[in-house]
Amino acid sequence: MVSFLKALVYGAGGVAVVGMVALVAFQERLVYVPVVPGLARAYPFTPARLRLDYEDVFLRASDGVRLHAWFIKHSPPKPGPTILFFQENAGNIAHRLEFVRIMMQRLQCNVFMLSYRGYGESDGHPSQHGIIMDAQAALNHLTQRKDIDTSRIVVFGRSLGGAVGAVLVKNNPDKVSSLLLENTFTSILDMAGIMFPFLRWFIGGSGSKGPKILNCIVRSPWRTIDIIGKIKLPILFLSGLQDELVPPSHMQMLYSKTVENNWDCRFVEFPNGMHMDTWFSGGDRYWRTIQLFLDQYVPEIKEGNLNCQVDDDKGNPSD
Repeated sequence: MVSFLKALVYGAGGVAVVGMVALVAFQERLVYVPVVPGLARAYPFTPARLRLDYEDVFLRASDGVRLHAWFIKHSPPKPGPTILFFQENAGNIAHRLEFVRIMMQRLQCNVFMLSYRGYGESDGHPSQHGIIMDAQAALNHLTQRKDIDTSRIVVFGRSLGGAVGAVLVKNNPDKVSSLLLENTFTSILDMAGIMFPFLRWFIGGSGSKGPKILNCIVRSPWRTIDIIGKIKLPILFLSGLQDELVPPSHMQMLYSKTVENNWDCRFVEFPNGMHMDTWFSGGDRYWRTIQLFLDQYVPEIKEGNLNCQVDDDKGNPSD
């Protein structure tokens, strides 16, 4: 029995060591994937291919890294909101242009698409600290523009982009009108436990069990669950229930954390939505949900208190 216990302890220690080595060596490659296997890092096409009126924007993050973005203008010009869009972790902004084209048609908005450092035509190498600076540079640029309504800047993040957007909104409550989160994780720490079940005892967020001794070596923890509860602005949660990458329970946990201190929010589920296609599978209901949120929350963001609602799978608000 004693020998068995020793073997168990040594085995657990071996798993921890192997996990630690893998995390130290490969974690950035797991979290950030600027180049999808089989595709080039360069943009395969520009918004012009979709007949979108756009501007190439080059920015400098506060640490001097040169960044690239597209500012896509609604044509003809509309007095609608400007959406600052943060993408998922894989590929580049060109891969999201069809989504953006439809979003502009349905929401009558402008869209600002930022390439994180190390992505697309942006210089540098991705990291949590660096991407937070990138997002701030993008928002600072938008607030200085004269051709948009700067009181109607909406941050929209999907997956990793939701984590980026949450930090940005928490740090800039006076510069942003609202936040849209789609299929976002509670933290990279929790996702590591899901992707590598054998590490679950050694890594995880605040709700995880075990010693979590590997947490300290994770350089991009993206603890969205610890950020979201500090945001007081309106938030729309868009959750695809067939998400094959981020468990839908993560969105539920983020929402639950939010409503502890913020009642200006709404949670909407899309029964057929997967990680990347919730906007497509959700169809008209997806766009109507966002439009109603913008109509109700953005124009009068500083007026009155709004009630938090949870939609059922038929799109009917609950009492």
